[in-house]
Amino acid sequence: MLSVNDLRLERSGTVILNDVDWCVAPSQHWVILGANGSGKTSLLSALTGYLMPTAGEVSLLGEVYGQSDWRALRRKIGLVSSSVRQLMADDEPALVTVVSGKYAMIDFWGRVKRAEKIRALKWLRQVECGHLADRSWRVLSQGERQRVLVARALMADPRVLILDEPCAGLDPAAREHFLHFLQRLGARKSSPTLVLVTHHVEEIMPVFSHVLMLKAGRVLAAGKKRAVLNSPNLSTAFGSRMRLSRTGNRYVLTVAAKSAALM
Repeated sequence: MLSVNDLRLERSGTVILNDVDWCVAPSQHWVILGANGSGKTSLLSALTGYLMPTAGEVSLLGEVYGQSDWRALRRKIGLVSSSVRQLMADDEPALVTVVSGKYAMIDFWGRVKRAEKIRALKWLRQVECGHLADRSWRVLSQGERQRVLVARALMADPRVLILDEPCAGLDPAAREHFLHFLQRLGARKSSPTLVLVTHHVEEIMPVFSHVLMLKAGRVLAAGKKRAVLNSPNLSTAFGSRMRLSRTGNRYVLTVAAKSAALM
């Protein structure tokens, strides 16, 4: 589905990503974990073709960035992020927002065709928001906006859906509702490959099978969740002593208290 080989990203003499290798196979759902400055955002920019690598190769569905039409490749990767959320027009109905995803257009100005309306309504129902079709962006809750943006991304039939910190700004109840929605979405046979970018292990639902952990622009660990997600790796990734535990099928991460001698 997605392959990154020896990726290096350097700007103004600063190395942002170095020797990054990563491979995503069909039927896998991934989480990208890392502290601020670990390179998560830069990796996403390289994956979506907005940052040209200094060296290395990025390929999607067998097509290599730089050797194929980047605009066409971008449409095969859906993106849900706070940067997109902030660009939506306040008075735009949810249905029109979803239709705009077909054209990768912000502030859609064209006429919605009947077939597009039917398809957009289908995706709104798929994300459990069919009743919001005529509601304008300004009156949607943060959780509703995130689901509408997922429907917008799915409108282009992406093979990979990247969710860049989708729970940022959500209250605890809205976050849980959205995470359980992701669980249902990822469990569907027709689901695209999900890639969740987050700082919080509490957001890793059971449907996610693999973890990519970044540290200072390099891959710290990558592989099956049960092999990668552990206290030593997380302590290294976040630069502090961490303890990972589980409650049911969810994870909890706590920061070990410093001893009195160190305080």
